[in-house]
Amino acid sequence: MSPSGQRRRGVAVILKGYPRLSETFIAQELLGLERRGFRLHLISMRHPTDTKRHPIHDEIQAPVTYLPEYLHQEPLRVMRGLWAARRLPGFRAALGQFWRDLKRDVTRNRFRRFGQAAVLVTELPAGTEHLYAHFIHTPASVTHYAHLMTGLPWSCSAHAKDIWTSPAIDLEGKLISADWVATCTRIGAEHLTDLAGPAGDVHLIYHGLDLARFPSPPARTSTRDGSNADTPVRLLTVGRAVAKKGFDVLLDALARLPDETAWQLTHIGGGTELRALKAQADRLAIADRIDWQGARDQADVLAAYRASDLFVLPCRIADDGDRDGLPNVLVEAQSQALCCVSTPISAIPELITDGETGALVASEDAGALADALTRLIADPAARDRLGAAGEARVRAHFDMTAGLDKLAALFGAPAPKPTLTDAKPETVA
Repeated sequence: MSPSGQRRRGVAVILKGYPRLSETFIAQELLGLERRGFRLHLISMRHPTDTKRHPIHDEIQAPVTYLPEYLHQEPLRVMRGLWAARRLPGFRAALGQFWRDLKRDVTRNRFRRFGQAAVLVTELPAGTEHLYAHFIHTPASVTHYAHLMTGLPWSCSAHAKDIWTSPAIDLEGKLISADWVATCTRIGAEHLTDLAGPAGDVHLIYHGLDLARFPSPPARTSTRDGSNADTPVRLLTVGRAVAKKGFDVLLDALARLPDETAWQLTHIGGGTELRALKAQADRLAIADRIDWQGARDQADVLAAYRASDLFVLPCRIADDGDRDGLPNVLVEAQSQALCCVSTPISAIPELITDGETGALVASEDAGALADALTRLIADPAARDRLGAAGEARVRAHFDMTAGLDKLAALFGAPAPKPTLTDAKPETVA
């Protein structure tokens, strides 16, 4: 029984990889569901590649099963899975879905997902009552096949790249098949609702932030304004070095700042484009002002927010359509009263209002970004004002508790009983 006295429901959570430093929003959700009494079993399609892990990963109790990442790596396990799965009443339906998918997407990935699904269903722990995929592209494909084989109900959380780079026909089938789909941005929810039509059930659930892990920072007292080379303004950006983050645009913008402006940039994150970005910084003659720190855990990132004067993340839509939804690092930075500069891509305007809770500039516009940085570097009071307003918005509207309550309710948990502080006063005539 769970702490509330309810029977613990068994949920298999299918993930692309676990644990991942870049997916703290998933980790906080898993821990939140465990604390609400759910019995989770994590199914990861890949082994971890990060050399570090966040402290929250050590708090999650759920066991992890790793599927064969490539079928040829564990052929006997895959054959055993297929041999056992063929006896399931829904195997023929799953095979039919696989052939339909393969006809419009003749790739090795399709075979891999079906083989992973067969292993998944034959290794599910006893008592599994629900299948839940994080990301509506490949994890949901595996989960959909597993649902068809077993008849277990399934659902999905959709985020950013998985929404915007997946073919509409692929999304439509999953949206109609799933019991429900949750997504973390209003723009994503509207897009998926349009695709699903009346047959789908799409819910907007912001990830929010575990504010206990991101308490209000000490009062900011920085007067750094870029006028003193001994005390440069400390700029911070956090994220994987991939195209959609726009870090190349940031470097171009930094190179345009007035020569007399004193600044220092810290980048936290790994990513495939780090080498190219470092070469770009060399060409622009700004490499000596940039500290590339690589991947860091949550404690290090929190310390970096508090030590910085200005956060910048110039998100863009990549050539392949990939884009961020609502980058969690923006929510984290604002929780620390750190003024943020970003772009009006996807759901970022759902968090930042230009000139009120931060600054937004057009994506791909290095000149506009340089102008915004120049203005805010020179004006500590404006940074403080925007940072304080951003923190107030995060603490009022992006606490993870409300989102977790909604998610738990979708899984069938009873709504939490209101406390005295939750109760609203009756209207007095």
